[in-house]
Amino acid sequence: MSAVIDHGGHAHGHDDHAHDHPHGWRRWVFATNHKDIGTLYLLFSLTMLMIGGVLALCIRAELFKPGLQLFNPELFNQFTTMHGIIMVFGAIMPAFVGMANWMIPLQIGASDMAFARMNNFSFWLLIPASLLLVGSFFMPGGAPAAGWTLYAPLTLQMGPSMDAGIFAMHIMGASSVMGSINIVVTILNMRAPGMTLMKMPMFSWTWLITAYLLIAVMPVLAGAITMTLTDRHFGTSFFNPAGGGDPVMYQHIFWFFGHPEVYIMILPAFGIVSQIIPAFARKKLFGYESMVYATASIAILSFIVWAHHMFATGMPVTGQLFFMYATMLISVPTGVKIFNWVATMWRGSMTFEAPMVWAVGFIFVFTMGGFTGLILSMAPIDTQLQDTYYVVAHFHYVLVAGSLFALFAGFYYWAPKWTGVMIPDWKGQLHFWWSLIAFNVTFFPMHFLGLAGMPRRYADYPMQFADFNEIASIGSFAFGLAQVYFIFGVMIPAMRGKGVPAPARPWEGAEGLEWEIPSPAPFHTFETPPKLDPTATRVIG
Repeated sequence: MSAVIDHGGHAHGHDDHAHDHPHGWRRWVFATNHKDIGTLYLLFSLTMLMIGGVLALCIRAELFKPGLQLFNPELFNQFTTMHGIIMVFGAIMPAFVGMANWMIPLQIGASDMAFARMNNFSFWLLIPASLLLVGSFFMPGGAPAAGWTLYAPLTLQMGPSMDAGIFAMHIMGASSVMGSINIVVTILNMRAPGMTLMKMPMFSWTWLITAYLLIAVMPVLAGAITMTLTDRHFGTSFFNPAGGGDPVMYQHIFWFFGHPEVYIMILPAFGIVSQIIPAFARKKLFGYESMVYATASIAILSFIVWAHHMFATGMPVTGQLFFMYATMLISVPTGVKIFNWVATMWRGSMTFEAPMVWAVGFIFVFTMGGFTGLILSMAPIDTQLQDTYYVVAHFHYVLVAGSLFALFAGFYYWAPKWTGVMIPDWKGQLHFWWSLIAFNVTFFPMHFLGLAGMPRRYADYPMQFADFNEIASIGSFAFGLAQVYFIFGVMIPAMRGKGVPAPARPWEGAEGLEWEIPSPAPFHTFETPPKLDPTATRVIG
């Protein structure tokens, strides 16, 4: 959706609306504007990323040398549990919701999200939930220490912080479901005239599919943790073997949520990369329709692969074979996406500004994570590697180098539209190369630790694992420093408006309605929807 737009109407609404929004703290507390709420989500997720990152560095500091150095094993397990929960529910998911809030109305020509007040409510629910999570460290017995998956029977033996954790996840789940309903209704009902679904930008498409996934699986998680709660306090025995319950049933219910959840955290990343690659290759996205169908296929298949996390639980061979083949099958639509990105770049007029290096880095490292996932999909191999550092390496390649790298790519791509200033390219390049090298130094050695048999979530280990752990710990601190640099060297100066003013279309090859409005984006946009030519992807005013 590029080029022609009629600037005569109120498509932008930036002329006479400067006075009609509240200022100061009221603007943020009572925010109903999608841009403000998107900003709140992004700032919240960055705060949680830092908290989760500090917990990760505590874990790596303990594992720097064999023997117990800094923390007792109980506190170490609290760190590993809370690191996982905070990163998944507090950092990655809200960051993508923030980008959705900011960009989807701009991309589809809508004036705002469909339910503005519900949008405000779904954000503010995250604050008490995060306080409950972080505050659980200060409760009797400390934070939950059952692993981020919250497996029974450990969860039945935890102190009161377990209840706080369950309540926090309920609140975050409610927030996710409301946000998803908002996104679905906005995309289906508020697109500009002439914008059919098959003309929608890929980021909006991936979020539409992700929102359906969230609506489908968050209640499943709510059910699992509610059953845990009733086991703990109301005498039920869903997961308690002493009363005839089955702890493995919890794993089935949890992973029926957990596996689609993995794709909830990666599909919007695919959308961001699908926006950036064509812009900097200066070509149309190769195979747009196949990308849409591949995204939908991944979402559907994600519901039938959950038990590949459970090959070591005594599953019948028939079950192992089914989940093994289903898991391998999901690599096909994912491979289609990677092929399409590479085909888009092939013989394109590529330049490598900061958003593009992050996107290409994403493809490279995500593909590595995909291959290790394919290895883990094979039941006989997975039985050996289950619960080792190989699994830790695999999912960090997919989620850190997947979700997080794509979020940074999206930040560098859209920040000129958000802040009105161009971020100096060298800052984005420095942040990328520093992060990429430190990331690989941290997580690549973990493959070898896992192959050698080092189990995860252990605070101590024998001498033969010392060298690779030392390397990983050094890398982790370098990676953490890179993100501190991002906050203080890149993000805060941009938010303060320090830099060269950004044009409406800062990237030469960028297409889409979001590039038709001024930078920074006005408070109100598209009060009169732009009209699109039904035969082309051009805005005709």
